[in-house]
Amino acid sequence: MGVLGRFLDPNIEAHLLDVEGEVVIDEVRKHWAATIWWYALMLLSIPLFVSMVFARGLFWAPMLLGLAAVSVGAWKVHVAHMDRFVITNMRVFRVHGVFTTHLATMPMTRILDISMMRTLWGHLLGYGHFVFESAAQDQGLRDIRFVGDPERRDLTIQRVIQLSGLRQTMKVEKWTADEADPDGT
Repeated sequence: MGVLGRFLDPNIEAHLLDVEGEVVIDEVRKHWAATIWWYALMLLSIPLFVSMVFARGLFWAPMLLGLAAVSVGAWKVHVAHMDRFVITNMRVFRVHGVFTTHLATMPMTRILDISMMRTLWGHLLGYGHFVFESAAQDQGLRDIRFVGDPERRDLTIQRVIQLSGLRQTMKVEKWTADEADPDGT
């Protein structure tokens, strides 16, 4: 990937432990709801540019406001595009940033609890927010916001943890009415 390519798309493969056999299970991009307000800001530039015609001598004021709206909106959409949450067979990590890249990693063995929060808008639009808890006090990977299809992503993480043998499985047998315990269960 060239120099320009690094600023246009995060290179997830560069962060994988290929020698150890690490593979990507799921790469999660931000849900479109994370950028809707920035697209709305960019759309606001259209009436600002149209108003340049009526501003006559002060055409530069709506022009500068329109350019600022387009620039800020495009920048924020690009920042959201560069934010990736990755689930591998060994760990979860988040890569974000355009000029300065920030990488936060948590091995599957350190994940103690995953909380998922879905607001009313999250239910309606299909996204949720994850909170990862580990034994560490200060962690770089805690809040992952605007995750699309969060139930499936949560099950994917739970499945990877289970298949890696990090959690024990309790053997449960089916009970019949004839085998009721003395306590009535």
